[in-house]
Amino acid sequence: MVEKTYDVVIVGSGAGGGAVAKELAPLCRQGLRIAVLEWGPKLRESEFTGREAEMADKLYFDSGGFLTRDRAMTLAFGRAYGGSTVVYTGTSLTLPEAVLARWGVPGLDHGDLRRRSEKYLGENNVHLLGDDALNDNNRLFAEGCRTLGYRVAQFPINVKGCHGSGLCNLGCPNAAKQGTNRVQLPAAEAAGVEVVTNCKVETIGERACTATVANPPFGEPSSWEPGRYRIRARAIVVAGGAVNSPALLLRSRLPVQLPALGRYLTAHPALILVGEHEHPITNYFGHPKSYYCDQFVDDGFLLETCMYFPFTTAKNLIGFGAEHADLMGRMDRMQMILVLAVDPALPGNRITLGHDGEPVVDYRFTDGVLDALVASQRAAARIFFAAGCRRVHAPAGASFFITADAAGRIDELITRAPFKLGKVSISSAHLMGGCRMGADAGDSVTDAWGQVHGVPWLFVADGSLFPRCSEINPYVTIMALADRVAERVRARLPELPA
Repeated sequence: MVEKTYDVVIVGSGAGGGAVAKELAPLCRQGLRIAVLEWGPKLRESEFTGREAEMADKLYFDSGGFLTRDRAMTLAFGRAYGGSTVVYTGTSLTLPEAVLARWGVPGLDHGDLRRRSEKYLGENNVHLLGDDALNDNNRLFAEGCRTLGYRVAQFPINVKGCHGSGLCNLGCPNAAKQGTNRVQLPAAEAAGVEVVTNCKVETIGERACTATVANPPFGEPSSWEPGRYRIRARAIVVAGGAVNSPALLLRSRLPVQLPALGRYLTAHPALILVGEHEHPITNYFGHPKSYYCDQFVDDGFLLETCMYFPFTTAKNLIGFGAEHADLMGRMDRMQMILVLAVDPALPGNRITLGHDGEPVVDYRFTDGVLDALVASQRAAARIFFAAGCRRVHAPAGASFFITADAAGRIDELITRAPFKLGKVSISSAHLMGGCRMGADAGDSVTDAWGQVHGVPWLFVADGSLFPRCSEINPYVTIMALADRVAERVRARLPELPA
């Protein structure tokens, strides 16, 4: 086993790990050694082809098909230089003060979090797209919401020189999306931070971790030779995401008992709804996610624009046969809406380990979440018809299609009765919790600065810190919390033995 020694090791290079790396990079000028260990590859620019199945294999865990234990929900999270920021649409919202109050974490101040969020909004070139850059899929959603009197707003997004390819979720082929792979990681490397790709960290021990480097048949080879490594560090920051960070800590021999570790997972369970127009609309090309509706957040759900690719769309439609084929043959007429449930943080919704040591996710849908998913489909159907759709496909619909002449009967045509787990395709890309922040080791894993309770050299800096769901897209909040973690690591390093 090859031995390596650093002052700080960061596990993961996504929104959390990338932000920590950039913030700690000035320490390299003082002679400190910092490494980021990333499980996934760094793709060459020519490898961002936009081909759906190919990019899913290269950039996602389990090709984007990671399932909960009961197979009722698909979890999508990235594995690459830049983590999930590579396959994210770049929507960039700051956490509302009311949500932070519901989190109830002592020492976590909204003014401080907003200030840090605004720093990353500037770094990542976050702005609103101009009207000329909005496609029909997004414009019609906004028009439908306004017709119905629903509150609707435009997403600020982190792009620079967007060509409107519509491929955000497959890794931008035009280098426009400003994820950590484009901003924070290159800045950290330029300042002296070492980023090691294709490096899976397996366990963490006393100020050290073990890892294996193995190069896949794509992407740039790792800067380390393939093989097994033991990496010593004065401080370790875990930023592998809400599934892999808890799993890594569960596999490790930590010197403390943390009963909340792996628990309180939230996921914003999501469904795709499709409406069909009489005539072709612009949908596939252009930024896929430009508007959101938070009219119903107190009812337990959010609505967003989206536009997914043929395979993803097909698997999210209910049933098979002629109607399915007919709708898929009319993708040029599709309008699409993503609905997300605001789910509670329950101790039984958790990450555990399988017999192979890899993460297993247990998730139970409460009646409240299922009711919210049904209500969200009714609201989305009304938006489709207000925008001029001729027919709508809803997973909880009494039939494959609901036609415009039945728009007045939506409540009786979309109900809980046909909405069966395992039959509908529920997914999540907003994975939160598992290493939740809090004041007490009995019901949380870290303090408000991301330090693991009772372990002064171990920190967490990703979405697993969230004690409850964010009720918005979590990307910027993860970076703001990671910024706090980096500040605490800098302050604690002089106290930690070399």
